[in-house]
Amino acid sequence: MALKCGIVGLPNVGKSTLFNCLSNAKAQSANFPFCTIEPNVGVITVPDDRLGKLESLVNPEKVQPTTIEIVDIAGLVKGASKGEGLGNKFLANIRETDAIIHVLRCFDDDNVVHVDGKVDPLNDKEVIDFELQLKDLETVQKQLEGIKRKVKTGDKSAVKEQEVLSRYEAALEAGKSARTVEVTDEEAPFIMGLHLLTIKPVMYVCNVDEGSVVSGNAHVEAVKAAVKDENAEVIMIGAQIEADIAELDSYEERQEFLQDMGLKEAGVNVLIRAAYALLNLDTYFTAGEKEVRAWTINKGMTAPQAAGVIHTDFEKGFIRAEVIKYNDFVTLGSEAACKDAGKMGVEGKEYVVEDGDIMHFRFNV
Repeated sequence: MALKCGIVGLPNVGKSTLFNCLSNAKAQSANFPFCTIEPNVGVITVPDDRLGKLESLVNPEKVQPTTIEIVDIAGLVKGASKGEGLGNKFLANIRETDAIIHVLRCFDDDNVVHVDGKVDPLNDKEVIDFELQLKDLETVQKQLEGIKRKVKTGDKSAVKEQEVLSRYEAALEAGKSARTVEVTDEEAPFIMGLHLLTIKPVMYVCNVDEGSVVSGNAHVEAVKAAVKDENAEVIMIGAQIEADIAELDSYEERQEFLQDMGLKEAGVNVLIRAAYALLNLDTYFTAGEKEVRAWTINKGMTAPQAAGVIHTDFEKGFIRAEVIKYNDFVTLGSEAACKDAGKMGVEGKEYVVEDGDIMHFRFNV
């Protein structure tokens, strides 16, 4: 499932440093590679302790983690919605992503020049929000103009679409993002095809200095207060610290460095897992002697849909799924032990897969 998170931010907020840290496999505890599929797109391994536990129990020939794509999007400047700077490229790139990681500078350093001459994360946020909202407003108004004729003829679908679009127009004109507008399942299709930029889920990453990486600072508190009604997660990360961690050669050295900093794990691991959750994803596992593997699914997928992630034939010919809960597998130690203890469930087409399920599919083609 090639879902992408786009890293956005003003110039010099630390987003490229952060991307480079994400791109370095040494920043993670597992020995899985990072690969670049385009100059600014990286396939990032999602850290998952459960995978290591299953590996120790099953002792497979290989282990395959799940991944997401992270896109380092060109720095945005004022006027991007009108094509200023790399505006058109920025907007095109962000339109192709499924969620936004918005990096905000929350550290003071006279040696790192801020594009506006002062450190103000709330102003930085507003600059990007405004440009994206302006572009979305343009898109919505263009669509409203396009359905005018149908509305005049009394077309019921067009009248309903106009009503929905008008709500988005009002929100965007008021300086609110499209994600703040509530719509019903029936209304959602009217807006889906517009691919609005501010409808995407967002996470704010406060890039802090070494002294603030554990407890935060006034800039971070200001960000949290500003976004409290956005239903958005806020995390802290020290991009320069992560760069220092990435330079260390061994896992033991990295763990010692983290302990000295008062951190339990590298910030990039926290960020990757948060990005995975932001994309509304879950993980299920397959576990056998040849391979222990994590599979990415959308939350709420049924057993046949989850089987289809492995191969479309699995979904087409789905018969049943044999399911063991992760905690049962770890407690009892093997598939055979779970089966003997009555902890293997047999599920049909209506079963909704839960995060952490260990699955085996029966199918016929």
